[in-house]
Amino acid sequence: MIIDAHSHVHDPLDSHLALLDEAGVDRAVLFGFGTRPHPERAVDLASFKREMDVLHATVSGRSAGAEAHEAAVRELAAACAAHPDRFIGFGKVRLDVPAERIAAEVERDVVARGFRGIGELTPPPDGAGLIEPVLRASADHGGLPVVVHGFAPTTAGDLATLAGLARRHPSVPVVISQLGGLNWLTAIELARETPNLYLELSTTNVVFALRLALREVPDRTVFGSDAPYGDPVLTRALVERVTSPGELRDRVLGGTSAELLGL
Repeated sequence: MIIDAHSHVHDPLDSHLALLDEAGVDRAVLFGFGTRPHPERAVDLASFKREMDVLHATVSGRSAGAEAHEAAVRELAAACAAHPDRFIGFGKVRLDVPAERIAAEVERDVVARGFRGIGELTPPPDGAGLIEPVLRASADHGGLPVVVHGFAPTTAGDLATLAGLARRHPSVPVVISQLGGLNWLTAIELARETPNLYLELSTTNVVFALRLALREVPDRTVFGSDAPYGDPVLTRALVERVTSPGELRDRVLGGTSAELLGL
């Protein structure tokens, strides 16, 4: 089974399904953002910039409020319900609320909806410590995978914080997305030292980074595209470019994700 471990809801959904079919991807993890940027809707520079403004606010940890959060949850749930054989939902929870509210949101917006994990979380720069209540709630539900945004504006300090929190909550798989962005070397070093810290490969544009991740943490590195920002065809091709047919490639392209997701 080939699993894209990082993607977002497309509009229309059929365009995403077509991409997955072209890439030979069986299933894709869909994340619920607190707001819903849709760059694939853009028709010109101005409309693309508007969508990127929404994205920038999201990855910078700026809350759009309860109404936008609820809308994102509904959009994600609808996509997964429409294609349960292709999409696997991860619910996002707000980080700007008290710990008991976070626990309640994990129960209501993740567990009760049948989602398989939590993410993609987007704490503000140098604010990765905000995710600890999420890790506690995850542990209370058997260790749901928790995915945290790894590219800018996430900092090297944030990655170190995530590794420390992962060690404090060893039953919870913590996934750094986008291989930590420009801090990929730090991400690989931290993952090598932290048994429950995983690396997801979307947006990787340095071949050395991908090769090194697979060499140092082969059993905790997973294929993802970050579609619609990335392309599953190209991302899968990059993984296959630096691996040979066999166990390692199979684990990266889906085996490890299947274990995390209980498939």
